Amino acid sequence: MSRPRLEIADIFRAHGPAWRRANAGHVSLTQLRVMSAIEACRTEALGGHVAACGKCGHQHVAYNSCKNRHCPKCQGPAARDWMTARAEDLLPVEYFHVVFTLPAEITRIAYWNKRALYGLLFRAAAETVTTIAADPKHLGARVGMTSVLHTWGSALTHHPHVHMIVPGGGLSPDGSHWIACRRGFFLPVRVLSRLFRRLFLEGLAALHEEGELQVFADLEGLTNPAAFAAYLAPLRKVEWVVYAKPPFGGPEAVLAYLSRYTHRVAISNHRLVGADAETVAFRWKDYRIKAGDRTKIMRLATDEFIRRFLIHVLPDGFHRIRHYGLLAGATRKATIGHIRELLGQRQPAQETQEAAEIIPLTLREPCPCCGGPMRIVEIFRCGQKPSARAPPREQAA
Repeated sequence: MSRPRLEIADIFRAHGPAWRRANAGHVSLTQLRVMSAIEACRTEALGGHVAACGKCGHQHVAYNSCKNRHCPKCQGPAARDWMTARAEDLLPVEYFHVVFTLPAEITRIAYWNKRALYGLLFRAAAETVTTIAADPKHLGARVGMTSVLHTWGSALTHHPHVHMIVPGGGLSPDGSHWIACRRGFFLPVRVLSRLFRRLFLEGLAALHEEGELQVFADLEGLTNPAAFAAYLAPLRKVEWVVYAKPPFGGPEAVLAYLSRYTHRVAISNHRLVGADAETVAFRWKDYRIKAGDRTKIMRLATDEFIRRFLIHVLPDGFHRIRHYGLLAGATRKATIGHIRELLGQRQPAQETQEAAEIIPLTLREPCPCCGGPMRIVEIFRCGQKPSARAPPREQAA
């Protein structure tokens, strides 16, 4: 994929300093570090290397990546590496995509309590699926799942939700056989929705009772227990949005499907249309439109665009990809191997050490001109310039 003509980094470099001055004291250290990392990504500020082809002599300069998980340019390679590692976990069964979404009233509380409520969202969603799947009235099996947190809507609004990929079945309680779900149907979403609602509200009430929640502005009165209970009361009677659908294709297609969610950031560079000191324009999807082209162009004030991007910066050390049930813990590989035996699938061949070894200083990507091996011929440190005269390489996001 070619490099987009406009990037988040360009907006941060041009307008970030003024935005930081205007919002001094209201921006977290984590958010400031994310801005700095994105601004420096794949520039001389982080150093890099010069690579040369052993066949045709082609050379190019490649600057180092910031590797920040919120950087649009760094998530493509990170997603590919993650998907390669997950390939050996795939089972020859149907997979399902389940999404758990929080109501807007809860989202407002989550805005100031990201670590606590995002963690509760993960736990409540996983416990919901595990509990319903274990019920003999539905599946009667122990299941596994991979959950991914997204905190945004297409317009960069705060919209926390969990994407969950679940194999269509599970192990029997005694582990002796595999119990498959009905083809095209995993678990009843209304049952999932109501248990999820109860578990989340119980967890939220416990956090409030323990004094773990902070609320500000027009919600500041919710520090009072009675006011908080009254605020939650209507949410116990409405349906919470949970939906499930089977991904298209077989197990191999699941990896491609999952890669759309695992390392996505709030907005990709390719959605950007234009930017100046006044506004940023980007493409978004209006899901209120039921049929036809949902894509529209949104224009936000530049300072508002930066603010919306930064509200999706996760707390330090918070894991946005988590595994539960059969796919969790140190016993995951052994459990998957056991399931494969029950399903009559051969274990994937293990690469030999020699085959997996990468020759030192040799890049994985071949020469763009002749396909020959590219070797690093020079390394330069942060702030230095390469001595070799070579054009910078176009790096895809």
